[in-house]
Amino acid sequence: MAAQQFDMIVIGAGPGGYVAAIRGAQLGLNVAVVEREHLGGICLNWGCIPTKAMLRSAEVFHLMHRAKEFGLKAEGLGYDLDAVVKRSRGVAKQLSGGVGHLLKKNMVTVIMGEATIPAKGRVTVKTDKGSQELQSKNIVLATGARARELPGLEADGDLVWAYKHALNPPRMPKKLLVIGSGAIGIEFASFFNTLGAKVTVVEVMDRVLPVEDAEISAFAKKQFVKQGMEIREKALVKQLDRGKGEVSVHIEQSGKIEKVTFDTVISAVGIVGNVEGLGLEALGVRVEKTHVVTDPHCRTGVDGIYAIGDVAGAPWLAHKASHEGVMVAELIAGQKPHAVDPDSIAGCTYCHPQVASVGLTEAQAKEQGFDIKVGRFPFIGNGKAIALGEPEGLVKTVFDAKTGALLGAHMVGAEVTELIQGYVVGRQLETTEEDLMQTVFPHPTLSEMMHESVLDAFGKAIHF
Repeated sequence: MAAQQFDMIVIGAGPGGYVAAIRGAQLGLNVAVVEREHLGGICLNWGCIPTKAMLRSAEVFHLMHRAKEFGLKAEGLGYDLDAVVKRSRGVAKQLSGGVGHLLKKNMVTVIMGEATIPAKGRVTVKTDKGSQELQSKNIVLATGARARELPGLEADGDLVWAYKHALNPPRMPKKLLVIGSGAIGIEFASFFNTLGAKVTVVEVMDRVLPVEDAEISAFAKKQFVKQGMEIREKALVKQLDRGKGEVSVHIEQSGKIEKVTFDTVISAVGIVGNVEGLGLEALGVRVEKTHVVTDPHCRTGVDGIYAIGDVAGAPWLAHKASHEGVMVAELIAGQKPHAVDPDSIAGCTYCHPQVASVGLTEAQAKEQGFDIKVGRFPFIGNGKAIALGEPEGLVKTVFDAKTGALLGAHMVGAEVTELIQGYVVGRQLETTEEDLMQTVFPHPTLSEMMHESVLDAFGKAIHF
């Protein structure tokens, strides 16, 4: 059978791949997308979406316990973990089905199977029915990433879990160890802690949420500890001894090794790109530390081969992948899109309290030689935050003292993952402090803290 011809072939239908396919089709390209597992990729099926559904259940459970504060009565409170998981999986299934509908609506050819690239311009797909040959001058790698496994810390689905096990847990942990305090680790720690597990978090770096501004990390840690978590920084898990129903964990900290027993361990020590089995090395595509090397426009250096999303490296965020997908599709269609600026992509962590940021931290701005002005505004000074019963939080802004450019914004507290986009738009528009100060923010809203933080950076804060 002759190979099917396409203008663009996308390998992987996650938030980068399916968006690239749809945008390409919108621009008149004949597009095929190859997916080996689920439309929507890890994000929709085993990442961003189902975790948020579970965290929402935990948030509601937490609020139910605070009913008395709001003049309400709630008795006999409890939860059904199976029902929580069932809701989460239902949300994921609904959205994955929605991706299929969008691809069909845009007349994208969907092929379920495992793809390899035997030569430039060719893709072979192994399906349930055999093998399919495809041809295109433009191939987009959107294969994503998977959980990193360290020797001795491999997940078994029973005592030691990776993220997929934690999203469909065989039981409710009583004493849980989370290895790694990045977004994935701290979100699972927050979820299981809220439902009643005794949670310990081990982080090899000197602070939790190590990519965040140090002040925000410290604030978040204080809240985690207040909620009952044990946080162990500058600590390393050296060994796991798996027994019957428990794991003895050897933790090295301050030059000493302590042996602590847990009934469950979640390993969240980063991710590795899905680069195997594609034939990249033979094609001349550079791979470093399991990620494909690209230029700012996601070109690999091999004519006609692009890489987007997690497989192309940090930041490992779905919205970055989607934006890159749009950019590459437009590039292939002959347009001249702007490259994605990593410093203007927000990072969000949906623990309790939430954490969100964009741009440079205070330390990074200083390291890069900027003369800076820093503004801060606490949630306790905001009327809406107090009315919501969420007075614990902080908004921090970092400006270039010479130009007034917004270098970075960092937040911790209720709903900051929704607020951060205001600063993202500001950075995209190259907003200065004057623009932000002259903007009228609605009252009463949490967004007023964004305004006050800017004012504070220049000595003009009103409400604190």
